[in-house]
Amino acid sequence: MKSSKVALVTGGAKRIGAAISRLLHQHGYRIIIHYHHSSLEATNLVLTLNTARPNSAAMIQADLQIVNDRVLLAQFVQNCCEFFGGIDVLVHNASSFYATNLHDNHQNLLSHWQDLFLTNAKAPFMISQAFLPILQANKGSIISLLDIHADGKPFVGYPIYNMAKAAHRAMVQSLALEIAPLVRINGVAPGVNILPENDQNLQLNSQTAAELINSVPLSCIGTPNDIAEAVLFLVSSRYITGQILAVDGGRSLTLKGG
Repeated sequence: MKSSKVALVTGGAKRIGAAISRLLHQHGYRIIIHYHHSSLEATNLVLTLNTARPNSAAMIQADLQIVNDRVLLAQFVQNCCEFFGGIDVLVHNASSFYATNLHDNHQNLLSHWQDLFLTNAKAPFMISQAFLPILQANKGSIISLLDIHADGKPFVGYPIYNMAKAAHRAMVQSLALEIAPLVRINGVAPGVNILPENDQNLQLNSQTAAELINSVPLSCIGTPNDIAEAVLFLVSSRYITGQILAVDGGRSLTLKGG
């Protein structure tokens, strides 16, 4: 255990977010778990972390729509900082992910656009900007969870998601220049590291697992902890900024775009 720094993980109660929260906690970080609907999971995870190390974890509920309201966003920042006196690491993990049909009606496409761009581009940018003075004071860092399909090899059937993640990727590279030298920002791009829950996604479900495994040079699906370890590496690396680390078992090398 090497750190007493504070990390805020958006969408930190479940799956990859929970793995990041646990691993950073194991390495001495105090953790603030942001959640939207996952109250039970957040409560249980905070209880587990505080049992392991008292007063080391807290949780905060917020709809990412708060970024559209200056007052609500400022209150969110203040509430987060009141837990442990500030933050040193901001992890953008919260994300919407689902297919969109180019032939859907106008209203549905507009709704999907607003949701996917909110969680995957707008909120990360606005939250980063809101926490920037605190991160600058602490010489902190930002980590964004991206996607290997956001780098010139879009996922067929997910045009709006691809666009939003590509914008988020550009944010990482742009802010690396804007917020240096006091704050570093990097990205982690998963490949096949986790499947949607309960076969919610018709194109990515348990029945396609074997096909996906065959497309990965390392011949296995990654785990949430693989992503968490990459996050830990990047927050610990003082001389890396503006980089996107693919954690995909080599899958991005086999993609042909689509």
